[in-house]
Amino acid sequence: MNAAKNLPDARVDADWIASHIKDSSVTLIEIDVSAKAYNAGHIPGAIFWNAYTDLRHSDYLPVGAAELQNLLRKSGVTSEMTIMVYGYGAHLGYWLLKSHGHETVRLMDGPREQWTATGRNWSTDVPNPVASQYMLAAQDAFSSSKEDVQGMIRQANQMIVDTRSKAEYDGERFWPSGATEGAGRSGHIPGAVHIPIELLRTDDGTFRSTDEMLRVMRDRGITRETEIVTYCTIGNRASQAWYALRHLLGYQDVRVYYGSWTEWGKASDTPIET
Repeated sequence: MNAAKNLPDARVDADWIASHIKDSSVTLIEIDVSAKAYNAGHIPGAIFWNAYTDLRHSDYLPVGAAELQNLLRKSGVTSEMTIMVYGYGAHLGYWLLKSHGHETVRLMDGPREQWTATGRNWSTDVPNPVASQYMLAAQDAFSSSKEDVQGMIRQANQMIVDTRSKAEYDGERFWPSGATEGAGRSGHIPGAVHIPIELLRTDDGTFRSTDEMLRVMRDRGITRETEIVTYCTIGNRASQAWYALRHLLGYQDVRVYYGSWTEWGKASDTPIET
């Protein structure tokens, strides 16, 4: 891994979105695992991305660069645009876009209901963007592969961070919900440090204070010089932790294992602890 420059805090609120809602240089994208909430009402002008079907294959493995580029093209995005992501999978989308080199990305941290909580209305109109010729940067700046992670197991000054629940970490369940359909082997990556995302996030879905989050990391001996890879089940919680570490706490060398447990737990050649 190579250390990267500090990343600024990119969070915006409903007021910022409202002030840019008619700005043709800004694209709004809602990301979730289902279109149900989006179809019932979304921020006016927002496009929907499904974290499963748009960002992953049917076997839950992540899409490649060419597929992401095609998604951006279908969404009418150009490289000069600011992309603002919100919803359940906002951090996953933010991380993915930054990892592939999109210059300007913003996100609304926390629940999507912040929009209506400020007295604004949802829209049910679905945009029909004009396709672009977006050319995705050929990089994977903040991503780690299964092979990368295998090489990190129990290595000095390298840390694998599991952001899932205790039940998932202990091997009691594969999926967060406990569903068994499509499940693989349960457990965690050997030597992985367990930092459930709730230690970094509040009950209202926003980040805890910098001091609280730094205490969590220091209590586990994870310094800013540690090389870190985060993982969860499909990457959403792992990307939230990545955002906190890179943007809010100043950790320099942090990546997301994008395959996460959906890849590791279903592979036949990966070691597992319970």
